[in-house]
Amino acid sequence: MAQLETLGLMADEPTIRARDLGIKFAGTPGKLNAITDIPDVTVGLKSIIEDAPRPGRPLPVRTGVTAIMPRTSANEPAPVWAGVHRFNGNGEMTGTHWIADGGYFLGPIMITNTHAVGITHHATIKWMLERYPETYNGSEHLWLMPVIAETYDGALNDINGMPVTEADVYDALNNLSDGPVAEGNTGGGTGMIAYEFKGGTGTASRHVNIKGKDYTVGALVQANHGIRDWLNIQGIPIGDHMKDNLLMARETGSIIVVIGTDAPLAPHQLQRLSRRGSIGIGRNGTVGGNNSGDIFLAFSTANPMRPVHKEPSELNLTMLNDQYCDRIYEAAVQSVEEAILNAMVAAKDMGGTQWDKINVKAIDHDQLRDLVRTKSEQTI
Repeated sequence: MAQLETLGLMADEPTIRARDLGIKFAGTPGKLNAITDIPDVTVGLKSIIEDAPRPGRPLPVRTGVTAIMPRTSANEPAPVWAGVHRFNGNGEMTGTHWIADGGYFLGPIMITNTHAVGITHHATIKWMLERYPETYNGSEHLWLMPVIAETYDGALNDINGMPVTEADVYDALNNLSDGPVAEGNTGGGTGMIAYEFKGGTGTASRHVNIKGKDYTVGALVQANHGIRDWLNIQGIPIGDHMKDNLLMARETGSIIVVIGTDAPLAPHQLQRLSRRGSIGIGRNGTVGGNNSGDIFLAFSTANPMRPVHKEPSELNLTMLNDQYCDRIYEAAVQSVEEAILNAMVAAKDMGGTQWDKINVKAIDHDQLRDLVRTKSEQTI
């Protein structure tokens, strides 16, 4: 049994992204058009792809772990202001109760498959304890509630074999980088399906200037949602034109959306920002089906703090005037929309072996390019 494992961010070969197919997006992307355009935000990926089942198991392993780390350079656990939104709750993201009440989280955001939430939670706590021993080995009663999110990859991955290990989680966390993010069949998105095409990991970003100050908004998604009939790209009803290789009669997947920014936003503003993820995923057609876990988190790296027990009794928080937040909302919607399409365009076919019940095809680049070109010519 051969195993392909990928670490870090850089793909082995240049990856095609949605813009390369002539799809035009509103807004100005950052240098990498990725969530890592936000200063001090890093991403790490561990992908596990095996070409045959393990002994006694029915399916090959095709899964992984994605890590997103805000304030990577901090030498102690750095609280990050945040907000969450549950668009459709058939899924999991741990730590969200405290984000809703306390307005912040500590440490990385992890995304994996549904049955790997437990081991990823366990391993992330262990990694945090080892990374910050001076904080957690003292006499104070401190605890960790990491953010672990999931989507289901059991159609392509031996999810019940629970193949993700503590070492895999460590690999993702120990290979954090601020470089380009490898999209498609990578990290936690390795075995995912979107709109009945191969889905996975995708990211995008936008540059925003408000009253002379520059900010970055970025999104990373684990796209595993939608059915073909719903798919709409830039006003083109793709589901009406691409009818081959259909897989399901109803939606059975989910999507995790992580939105980050360096704009100074308070927790109530970040909760509002997280809700804009609903519009971002809706731009490509999903209605948020009953079986979909559509869960969104937004965070800001502005207003850095030390661990809260080391802060004074009164905190000073800078926040953007709500009257100027529309540009941030717009940038988030644009980033989420593009990140989903980047995930689908970068993805590769998966399945179709003697052990699989399905063969999940990636979206056809040539056909999509032709549809986009035809739509553009008709518009002109």
